[in-house]
Amino acid sequence: MNVLIACDSFKGCMSSFEACASVKKGLERSSRTMNTQLFPMADGGEGFADILCHYIHGKMIEVDTLDLQGRRIRAAYAYNEEKKLAILDVASCIGLNLYPKDRRNPLASSSYGVGLMMQDALKRGSKKIVLGLGGSGTNDGGAGILKAFGARFYNKDRELLKDNAYSLEKIAFIDKRFVHIPKDVEFIVACDVKNHLLGENGCTYVFGKQKGIYPSQMKWLDQAMAHYAQKIDQTFHVDMNAFEGSGAAGGIGGVMLGVFHAKMVAGIDLTMQYARFARALKSADLVITGEGQTDLQTMYGKVCYGIAREAKKHHVPTICLSGALGIGYEDLYNEGVIGIFSSADRAMDFNTALLHGQEKLEALAFSVGKLISGLEERKCGG
Repeated sequence: MNVLIACDSFKGCMSSFEACASVKKGLERSSRTMNTQLFPMADGGEGFADILCHYIHGKMIEVDTLDLQGRRIRAAYAYNEEKKLAILDVASCIGLNLYPKDRRNPLASSSYGVGLMMQDALKRGSKKIVLGLGGSGTNDGGAGILKAFGARFYNKDRELLKDNAYSLEKIAFIDKRFVHIPKDVEFIVACDVKNHLLGENGCTYVFGKQKGIYPSQMKWLDQAMAHYAQKIDQTFHVDMNAFEGSGAAGGIGGVMLGVFHAKMVAGIDLTMQYARFARALKSADLVITGEGQTDLQTMYGKVCYGIAREAKKHHVPTICLSGALGIGYEDLYNEGVIGIFSSADRAMDFNTALLHGQEKLEALAFSVGKLISGLEERKCGG
């Protein structure tokens, strides 16, 4: 039996590579007839560049940049010299995971470090830059990226403003004289978020809480973002809020789609494309995917949804192995999934479950493998 193993990372527990390896180990231990092929996957969030580096046969380029609070850090992006292709994920330098909850300060945070990484990729000769937008900790509307490309923000007294959420409502004028965005470079943003920039379904109201924005601040910040969007329109002649996905990564989606004229694609679709997953499906009998938690959010462009949907097109059944199951996980059955299983053990506390995540996933894969091989034997015998 030819089995494609295409797992997402299990957040806080194991990478996509480790998850795929654990499933492979369990399956091959269950039956000698299991021929496996590994496809570590990502949807645009943390680890996106690392995963795609594997598929584009590139190398990870380490650079000096700034994190979301202006601290100097080293971050890396994937680069293929021959293709002049750079792949970045914003989480590498402005990720929500970089600071614990009690040290997050989203109103003072900036996307400037992402812009610095993009500039490094351009200096290296990139003609195509892919930016994964998942996992950001900022809500600056992409002002930091614009600053890295030469924009300057001033208040009514012509005083220079910082590129963060606090400054958005104070912007009276954006100086774009030194902004240079090369027209011969293709920009792509990888994201599963469809939210627009503003309003109750915009970036502040929907994603602000997880970044540390208090409910009492949201109306004010959404209005500040609307003011900023108006100034962007006056300066660059583009309505950021008009774009589906403009609310991704605290508004970075809006700047990339509007000012950089980027194309937006689902992160999992892009990963499958570079991995040539559709080609591998032609000779596959089964797909096994997995993620840390399967729930209603899975259906919004996450890895397991994308994998199952693609396998369904090729009439290949999919099994999902999850760390935990949440509300709405059953919806995945509508995408050609024939089984959803959890490795969660109610006898374990959360931290212990994370510690033993890989061995639990391997054990689950072993059991599923035994089930599959047992059914195959009965079918052949009958």
